[in-house]
Amino acid sequence: MPAPPDHPARAATVEELKALAHPLRWRILRLCWDRALTNKELSDRLDVAPATVLRHVRALVRHDFLAADPVRSGARGALERPYRATGRTWRLGLVDVEDEGLAHRVDLAVLAAHRAEVLEAGPDAGRESARGVLRLGAASQAELNARVQALIGEFLERDEPDGEPLSYLWSLVARPSSADLPEGA
Repeated sequence: MPAPPDHPARAATVEELKALAHPLRWRILRLCWDRALTNKELSDRLDVAPATVLRHVRALVRHDFLAADPVRSGARGALERPYRATGRTWRLGLVDVEDEGLAHRVDLAVLAAHRAEVLEAGPDAGRESARGVLRLGAASQAELNARVQALIGEFLERDEPDGEPLSYLWSLVARPSSADLPEGA
């Protein structure tokens, strides 16, 4: 897997947020990152009807999150079109510009896709995870996020061909303060 493309940081459009608000689309993007896959290969891998996969693939292609590779001959000589993730989701800011809750839906889609990958990998696939709580001001939050992003970028650049393929999820979420919780919670 190559390092993520050097796309400039920018806010997602409403249409891009809508395109990314489904967990199956995130799974398609993840699968098509390592190698180009056809609609049939995606359908088989995800155990979803080919027509459903095609609808999601078309939405991702329309917004340049997936790109079609050249047509190739399949196992039985049929022509097939593989798709590859473009990396356009990297550095894409998920900010609701029209207050539709789309950024929240995209966050939930990413979590659902990651959960599906964890389940698919099985109980012996876990490597590391951590969960905790912090209390940080805006400047410290920005510093934490920048440092984690830099660290992830450093490891992405290594791209060890014989390394184990891993999935990661970095998420920093505001939590209700104890004053906002109902009594007894």
